[in-house]
Amino acid sequence: MIKLSRTDTTDPAFAELVRRLDADLAERDGADHAFYTQFNSLDRGTHVVVAYAEAEPVGCGAIKPFATDAVEVKRMFVDPAWRGRGVATRVLRELENWAVELGHARCLLETGRRQPEAIALYRKLGYARIDNYGPYAGVENSLCFGKALRP
Repeated sequence: MIKLSRTDTTDPAFAELVRRLDADLAERDGADHAFYTQFNSLDRGTHVVVAYAEAEPVGCGAIKPFATDAVEVKRMFVDPAWRGRGVATRVLRELENWAVELGHARCLLETGRRQPEAIALYRKLGYARIDNYGPYAGVENSLCFGKALRP
């Protein structure tokens, strides 16, 4: 059974999952990894969801303010042993619910072309391709997505 916990960036379980995410992305992104790292820092006020199987943290994600009506989804990760079991879907839906509770109307995110699992997840959950925004504008490896949230 998966349990979701709302927390923040100071959570040790989140920190460990992000360490593992960064290792995975370094392998996938290769020489591009240093470019992306500079955009992945999160403020203490960032809203974080950690997924647990029993007492073991197995997945995470975060939202941070992007615009007055939008949040940016960051740091989505699921332990490889837990992929394909709906953990990422549950984490992302919880982040979306939290965003609505905070008064936001949409979510934006960036992912890389070398992350087919992430791309499939976002499309499955109703995210549509948008123009690359901010630091990702003109970046060949970046794909940006957006989704309007329910009122």
